[in-house]
Amino acid sequence: MENHIHTTSAAETEAVGASLAMEMTKDASLPPFIALYGDLGVGKTAFVRGFASVFCEGIAVRSPTFALVNEYRGKSKTLFHFDMYRITGEDDLYSIGYDDYLARDGICLVEWSENIPFALPDDYLKVTIEKDDATSPDSRIIHIIKESLC
Repeated sequence: MENHIHTTSAAETEAVGASLAMEMTKDASLPPFIALYGDLGVGKTAFVRGFASVFCEGIAVRSPTFALVNEYRGKSKTLFHFDMYRITGEDDLYSIGYDDYLARDGICLVEWSENIPFALPDDYLKVTIEKDDATSPDSRIIHIIKESLC
C-alpha cells in the first residue's frame, strides 16, 4: 500500500483518516499500528479524528499531549492514540505501559513516531503529513506507506 494525497483543509485531512479506517475494516492484512510523522500543527490530530470517526462514532478526539495516550472504545475496536512528543527514551515509553497497549486487540495511532524508532513494530502504516504550499496554510500532502521488516 502506498498513497500520496493532497488536502486543502482540516476536513479533507480528516476524510483521509476516515478513508484509511474504512480500508482497515475491509483489509485484515493491514497492520493495527499507524505511525504518524509531521511537524507541529500539520494535521496529525485531525487525521486521527477522521480515523476515529469510523470506529468510534461521535467520540471527541483530542491530542493526548499531556496524558500521552487517550483510549477511545468503539463497537468493534478500541483505538489507542499516543503522543510521543515528550518521550525522550525507552524508560519514558515503557513507564506509560506501551507494551501493554500493543498487546491488546486494538489499533494504535502514534503521533511523533520519530521519537520512538526503537519501539515501532515490524509491520505498520507510516503516515507522513507535510505542508506543501507556503501561500496556502491548509495545503498538505499525506503519504501513507505500509512498512514491513519481514
